[in-house]
Amino acid sequence: MEVRYATNPRDVKDYDTERLRKDFLIESLFQEGSIHLVYSHYDRLITGSAIPTTKPLLLEKVEEWKTDYFLERRELGIINISDGEGKVIVDGEEYVLKKRDCLYVGMGSKDVEFSSSNPSNPAKFYLVSATAHKTYPIQKLAIEKATPKHLGDDSASNKRTIYQYIHEDGIQSCQLMMGMTLLAPNNMWNTMPPHVHERRMEAYLYFDMDEESRVFHFMGKPEETRHLVVKNEQVILSPPWSIHSGVGTSNYTFIWAMAGENYTFTDMDGVSMEEMK
Repeated sequence: MEVRYATNPRDVKDYDTERLRKDFLIESLFQEGSIHLVYSHYDRLITGSAIPTTKPLLLEKVEEWKTDYFLERRELGIINISDGEGKVIVDGEEYVLKKRDCLYVGMGSKDVEFSSSNPSNPAKFYLVSATAHKTYPIQKLAIEKATPKHLGDDSASNKRTIYQYIHEDGIQSCQLMMGMTLLAPNNMWNTMPPHVHERRMEAYLYFDMDEESRVFHFMGKPEETRHLVVKNEQVILSPPWSIHSGVGTSNYTFIWAMAGENYTFTDMDGVSMEEMK
């Protein structure tokens, strides 16, 4: 498990591109045949992946946490981003996840195992875990049963569909929120005008991009913006003080996940274009 430490926005103003990428971009999260985890000191959020091929993968305890199992004091959100079907077995109960299906696993679940229905076309499970104080029921939500929210328009190049999976009016959790945004063809912008939310951090996984496509992800304080060039299946860790907006060379899909003090999806502080520099 890799560890990423929190940063001071005053220091970030002086970071070069290499340092920005090292602190805020996860470049190689998805690795076949293994589970890979990144622990962020922003709200102690974990982003991770599991790509099972010929044998199942077990989510094992992390020794540094001094717990008996991974979810002893945590909750977990899982979304399959691959065309390959996968299975998650939680304490003996099996859940089948097709592409873009979501599974929430509450605190106290001891055994979490991942497998692919077809090892030659494996599932790619994206994992996000936050600390928890209460056990909520395990719940699956398939993409076709999720309620879509349509936003934006072609004139602003931001026509998109948002699926809210884990949130106050959907799958219940302690503090984890998780969902997915799909940009329509010929639309490239997300979250512009931007916003910040000092009460929680956010992680972005960009995917469904071809090899040559890129997303230019904008971050930083509104008056001190920076950018990161992001490839397919890479993750941005966005601090609470930072904007998080992007524009792609073509349309793309991203999974957003949040953890922190406030559980309300609309809790955000808008930034006007006049403030942006």
